[in-house]
Amino acid sequence: MAAEKLRDLSQPMDVALLDATVDAFYGTGSKEERTAADHILRDLKNNSDMWLQVVHILSHTQNLKTKYFALQVLEDVIKYRWNALPVEQRDGMKNYTSEVIIKLSSDDISLRRERLYVNKLNIILVQILKHEWPARWRSFIPNLVAAARTSEAICENCMAILKLLSEEIFDFSRGEMTQVKVKELKQSLNSEFQLIHELCLYVLSASQRAELIRATLATLHAFLSWIPLGYMLESQLVQTLLNFFSMPAYRNLTLQCLTKVAARSFRDFYKMQYIKIYTIFMVQLQTILAPTSNFLEFYSNGNTEEQAFIQNLALFFTSFYKSHIRVLESYQENINALFMGLEYLINISYVNDTEVFKVCLDYWNFLVSELVMAKVTLYNPPATVRRMALQRCQLYAGPMSKLRLLMICRMAKPEEVLIVEDENGNIVRETMKDNDMLVQYKIMRETLIYLARLDYQDTENEMLKKLSKQLNGEDWTWNNLNTVCWAIGSISESMVDKQEKRFFVMVIRYLFKLSKIAKGRDEKAVIACNIMYVVGQYTSILRAHSRLLKTIVKRLFEFMQVTHPGVKDMACNTFLKIVQKCKHKFVIVKVRKNEPFVSQLLTTLRTTIKDLEPHQIHSFYESVGNMIQVESDPHKRDEYLQILMELPNQKWAEIIGQARQSVDYLKDPDVIRAVLNILQANTSAATSLGTYFLPQITLIFLDMLNVYSMYSELISTSIAQGGPYASRTSHVKLLRSVKRVTLKLIETFLDKAEDQPHIGERFVRPMMDPVLGDYARNVPEARESEVLSLFATIINKYKKSMIKDVPRIFEAVFACTLEMIRKNFEDYPEHRLKFLSLLQAMATHCFHALINLSSKQIMDFVIWAFRHTERDIAEAGLNLLLEMLKKFRDSMFCNQFYKTYFLTIEQEIFAVLTDTFHKSGFKLHVLVLQHLFCLVESSGVTVPLWDITTAAYPYPSNSMFVREYTINLLSTSFPNMTAAEVTQFVAGLFESRADYFSFKNHIRDFLVQSKEFSAHDNKDLYAEEADAQREREQQHMLSIPGLIAPNETEDEMVES
Repeated sequence: MAAEKLRDLSQPMDVALLDATVDAFYGTGSKEERTAADHILRDLKNNSDMWLQVVHILSHTQNLKTKYFALQVLEDVIKYRWNALPVEQRDGMKNYTSEVIIKLSSDDISLRRERLYVNKLNIILVQILKHEWPARWRSFIPNLVAAARTSEAICENCMAILKLLSEEIFDFSRGEMTQVKVKELKQSLNSEFQLIHELCLYVLSASQRAELIRATLATLHAFLSWIPLGYMLESQLVQTLLNFFSMPAYRNLTLQCLTKVAARSFRDFYKMQYIKIYTIFMVQLQTILAPTSNFLEFYSNGNTEEQAFIQNLALFFTSFYKSHIRVLESYQENINALFMGLEYLINISYVNDTEVFKVCLDYWNFLVSELVMAKVTLYNPPATVRRMALQRCQLYAGPMSKLRLLMICRMAKPEEVLIVEDENGNIVRETMKDNDMLVQYKIMRETLIYLARLDYQDTENEMLKKLSKQLNGEDWTWNNLNTVCWAIGSISESMVDKQEKRFFVMVIRYLFKLSKIAKGRDEKAVIACNIMYVVGQYTSILRAHSRLLKTIVKRLFEFMQVTHPGVKDMACNTFLKIVQKCKHKFVIVKVRKNEPFVSQLLTTLRTTIKDLEPHQIHSFYESVGNMIQVESDPHKRDEYLQILMELPNQKWAEIIGQARQSVDYLKDPDVIRAVLNILQANTSAATSLGTYFLPQITLIFLDMLNVYSMYSELISTSIAQGGPYASRTSHVKLLRSVKRVTLKLIETFLDKAEDQPHIGERFVRPMMDPVLGDYARNVPEARESEVLSLFATIINKYKKSMIKDVPRIFEAVFACTLEMIRKNFEDYPEHRLKFLSLLQAMATHCFHALINLSSKQIMDFVIWAFRHTERDIAEAGLNLLLEMLKKFRDSMFCNQFYKTYFLTIEQEIFAVLTDTFHKSGFKLHVLVLQHLFCLVESSGVTVPLWDITTAAYPYPSNSMFVREYTINLLSTSFPNMTAAEVTQFVAGLFESRADYFSFKNHIRDFLVQSKEFSAHDNKDLYAEEADAQREREQQHMLSIPGLIAPNETEDEMVES
């Protein structure tokens, strides 16, 4: 009864009853009470007339939670329906909100008591302003400033409103407002800033009230990033801020404001003002914190305010230098103050705080890259320009030397290092990658390479000095050795060959000496780890010096016998990396040598791998496969392959021989594991050998398919007898692993082999029944998704030659897979993606075979796929749709296809486009819509897209019909938008269709205007711009030798 009374909005609401319902929802009552209250509140919130009760509720309740509920209702109306409300209702709510705010903030006691409520009202007011100001509320800023001068309490809250307004327009506007609206608000705030500026100066000069001063400084902080420079530098504002900097109570807020001032860029007009700001600041800073202070102790022992001061100081220096360091260095009298500031920043960089270090590192990277790029980007520069660039580098030689030591001491751990020190000080194998640390490593590596380019000799000296201290025990700790070795490894390939070889040999000698005198298992493991990391980075040196290469490889073989967890893994990984970069060196017969290194290695293969784990042996096989792959003599290559595979082949022959006598032998778990291990070793070898793996796979192929079929029958029998649970037993999992690795081996070989049709003919036909037929016959739980990816690879590899096989493949997999995955969005996730990959391959290379199959089923599946909530599946569905749209456009079935599916596709794409669950597919949604609108506008479809039997009148063209259809579709979907707004949007789609970027921006503005996306979830709308920025950064890195890590370059560069 109470619920029905609350839901009846035809009369003023019973506020006491609403208070009780809200209390029940937030209270500690029974679950049933909270659920019932939740249903009532949801119903009220969803009722379009509920907002009319807001004023009544706020006027009669004292319950803060109820007030919040009412304001949430009001906020939704303002965001989504404000422009659709009558003018008198908008004005009434605007005036009511303003009056309540002024009333509650009129005195200090009321403001403190109702602070949370007032803050929420401030947010509501700013949301209203985003619609009303400036066009329908021109007097807002003058009225606010006038009210602020009436009392200090009101002034404090007015500052909070101004801060919110600035943040909404300049910080959070992307994705919340259209680009035109943001521009309008920015211009209005700029034009009226003089009143705000005068108010702030008045408060800072006249008020003694601490809360008001802090509020004013916080407001200034929000404004200083965009206000005209004249307001800062041609008034008393900056001088006032510098005065407040000396006061401990306001120091951090003031420093944040000065940082915003420092970050502003300008032309030469204001350079003397910035020099004056820096000079005064440095004088004041020395009285607060001397440059000779122990920053590590100051930070670690400091309170929250003192630690925040160090953080803010780092931000100030980095911001100032990014914008104005060239001004400071232009005048000799400023050099000492500049160097003192850099000394502060270097000291701050040693502080043990990750966020502080990230701020400093970002600037150091910026500075050294600027110094280096000034030298390398100028092609044949004039002598004066070259001299100025060199003078600038020489000017910073002292600070850069200190920076090198900092980078060496704080070097982050690279990805290749698998051994870490745990919280108890023990050396253990790493179990999880620290992604933040890897990002930091990449930036530090880039910075060190720049520093090496500026002065290689000083970089080498600092590193060798640090390394020698490890050898003589002066500075020995595991961490110190690690950081210096990580730093040494990070600058590989950044210097000329002779320098690099000399440096590398010295480093390796130091590390080998350390290895000899090391005490204890952990200490030896740390040194071994560092040796492996360094040699893995200097593969170009090893490639040029065969004796050194052989010495290093033998040392790696020794590390493969070490029992410490992680050392073996790292030895195998490093061996693989070296082989990939130096593979030719292993097959060349050297002078005074009878055989190449690969031959010697294969002779001692059993001994080398005897202590390795199975996964390490597989890595070793891939490494040796890389060597064999570059042997030019076919007879030697086949001989090497035979020797490499001798051990697994002997075991395979033994297992198959026993199986021929009794098939039950294959059911033994140990035998199954042995089969799995053999197939994994073959897969590793196939990965590196490619086409040259043909003799080996031919040897085992038919027996492998027989084992596959037998294990498949065992799996099916187990599941049939034990039900779905049987698929999760260890025995069935082991059997399925064999099936998966079998498929993976075949896929790897066919993918890596050269595009020779006879290879496809030789292996694809025999697989049809054992693999495809087995997939179709099996129970869903026993179907391997790898079958789908295998045939996707085959079609991508052999393209049109597979057309005649597509119907058979389609018949075997389509219906049964569809039945598995269409029941929900969760089951069989791997099948979903791989099925889409198979259809994509068919659509791309065998389209004419595909369209003769069930196009309705395929299109239904494609629509289901791009509506999927899993990002990868939805994007795969959209890519498949785009491919099919393009293929049908150019086919004889164009009219038939688009007549059937055009409107359905448009409707479904708009549905996912405006659904925040699918925002990651924004770029692909735009491409699909652009394709559709270009198609109808260019008369690509020559039959009517409308139903001529039911249409009220004949349309002059498909273009006109689609315009009207789209307007009706969007008007129905977005009742909060006016007919004029929707019509304007649709017209814009047709006008901008030819230019992708204009079309995309137009749709992005629509999503903002329709309020489907909000600021917190709109980053995917700008993903393409972020990708473009990353591409530009990659191109920049290519211009500096060494910036691209050795493991990110081609496997083996051409040898000189």
